[in-house]
Amino acid sequence: MKNFNNVTEILDFAIQNEQQAADFYHHLSSEATIKYMAETFGQFAKEEMGHKSRLEKIKSEGVYEAPQKDVLDMKISDYLISVPTSDKMSYQEALILAMKREKAAFKLYMKLSEMAPNDELKTIFRNLANEEAKHKLNFELEYDDIIYHEN
Repeated sequence: MKNFNNVTEILDFAIQNEQQAADFYHHLSSEATIKYMAETFGQFAKEEMGHKSRLEKIKSEGVYEAPQKDVLDMKISDYLISVPTSDKMSYQEALILAMKREKAAFKLYMKLSEMAPNDELKTIFRNLANEEAKHKLNFELEYDDIIYHEN
């Protein structure tokens, strides 16, 4: 994990991470050949941009929103093998990759919450971790509905 010198550096890192996630989902959406696959990934790109906007607002205005409830973890991604990124991924492979990325984002925000210099910033990062956990749960539910039930 990168060492940060101040809160601004932590927020900049998180903002960059959200932009990368949005770019990733936008790419998956634009490459998808199945309509619901494109819609699913397009929606997640929008949500990641929402996270980025929230972080930018926190950085510029010091505005913070109240934390949300904890999210269920089905742990499906814990038992799946990672797949490499490619433009020819199946929907199953894209879902696995998305679950793994959301799990990594969750861990990142939890680690940032541990490093945060004050309670307010700790809570902000825990809230963002919770958002990533919700994304992971949505992908796990989709995987369960589409992949498990097809096999």
